[in-house]
Amino acid sequence: MDRPVTVHEKVQAVADMTRDDEVAAQVATGLLKRPAVTGQVTPADRMRVVTELTRDDAVAQEVTTELLRRPTVARTVMRDDTARMLVNRAQFDNSEETRERIRETVPAVRKIEHTIEYLDLVGSCHSYVATLGRLVPRMRGLEFTDDERETVRRQIGRVRAAADWLEGALDNGEFTLDEQLAQLLKGE
Repeated sequence: MDRPVTVHEKVQAVADMTRDDEVAAQVATGLLKRPAVTGQVTPADRMRVVTELTRDDAVAQEVTTELLRRPTVARTVMRDDTARMLVNRAQFDNSEETRERIRETVPAVRKIEHTIEYLDLVGSCHSYVATLGRLVPRMRGLEFTDDERETVRRQIGRVRAAADWLEGALDNGEFTLDEQLAQLLKGE
């Protein structure tokens, strides 16, 4: 009398028949199209398979695009700080590339940007001076604690550093922000 073939024996037979990568690829493709089969795969193994199948950047881009078109998936992904930061960075980079292409093809854009940035810079300086002109006279008679005076002095130091940076940038054409100044401007 024949005994039934065990699951283990069936698995071993399939493993033996799929040793050839071409056969294995076709079998895997067919199996992964069956919801009843994929439903029995653990979430950790599904993640591993998806990661493996999306090693190619072009495939990963297509899959990611499709997944982000699902509102609940997109909403959940955007709750992850790192993912959100990387998406924002990518959006910024894409916008910057687009702006650069426009600058190259339409020279007038550079002149317009220059004018806007110049006006922003002059406006920021004017706004700062105007704000101090309004606030400082109103402080007459106010008593500040030592901590408050020290906090304002630290902020004045940041303002001086920023003003010195701006003045140096205008004089020597060096508009990069070094790490030490960046930390000072951040208040570190």
